[in-house]
Amino acid sequence: MGTALIFPGQGSQREQMAQPWRVEPSFARWEEASDVLGWDVTRLGLEASADELREPAACQVALFVHAAVLLEAWQARAPGPPVVTAGHSLGEYDSLLAAGVLPFADALRLVDVRARATQAAAQEHPGGMVACLGYEVDDVAQACDEVGAFVANDNAPGQVVAAGPHEALAALKERLGRVEGTGRTKVMDIAVGAAYHSPHMAPAVDELGPALDSARFSDATLPVVANVDARAHTAGGDWPALLREQVTTPVRWRESVAALAEAGATEVVELGASAVLTGLVKRTDRSLGRRTVTTPEELDASAQEVAR
Repeated sequence: MGTALIFPGQGSQREQMAQPWRVEPSFARWEEASDVLGWDVTRLGLEASADELREPAACQVALFVHAAVLLEAWQARAPGPPVVTAGHSLGEYDSLLAAGVLPFADALRLVDVRARATQAAAQEHPGGMVACLGYEVDDVAQACDEVGAFVANDNAPGQVVAAGPHEALAALKERLGRVEGTGRTKVMDIAVGAAYHSPHMAPAVDELGPALDSARFSDATLPVVANVDARAHTAGGDWPALLREQVTTPVRWRESVAALAEAGATEVVELGASAVLTGLVKRTDRSLGRRTVTTPEELDASAQEVAR
């Protein structure tokens, strides 16, 4: 059985998400993160409010560290290594950690730069995101072109996320209301304060780019499927360009799920504060087994099942 480790991004955070993991040796990553960045990162995992965790500068750092704790706890229990890994948006940095492309401290520093840069870009170019449910991605893309919005995530069949200025998203809702979908259709606002994975994030690349250029990316110990092209990569030198492009282009998650299977995965294990990606995997490829790890109890159960 081939296991793929997958990591969710923003939107998966939960208040006090680190609390159940305090007994794990890997919980020490929170204190290490505080030392590396010079501020109290641990408080985000234990005490931060839902409102604070919605701020990109806090959310991205907290989610990266939390997933790193779960990753190390999984590695300590799993009977063998995964065959491939991937992460959705921010989660891609944890997939690079899982594949040995970046050490924890270096990846954390990049996430911190990305978090602050995307928050500044959001303030410079206000916008939002909507989930377009029941529509083909090509129909959403055409409607976006007509109103000045952008496809941000191709998550699964019938689940596409669009980003752009608020007025463009209002026009997109009206435009998609006249498009026949694959079944029941709906366009829903997503509770984020920015047009992520769109050209609105271009200013963030100006700050993140030099940090990526100065980082040292090792060749991967297992393939990492990239958001940008939905292809498995092992060369460390690929990642500065891929992580730049990821900020302003769509997450191709539907295609990434197919790439996980092509790389030998027969099941996925999602490591995060809440289950997000396994539902998208189910909509995309029901032949893949699915496990979620959000608590130590789920970790023990999943590791035992994989061992069988």
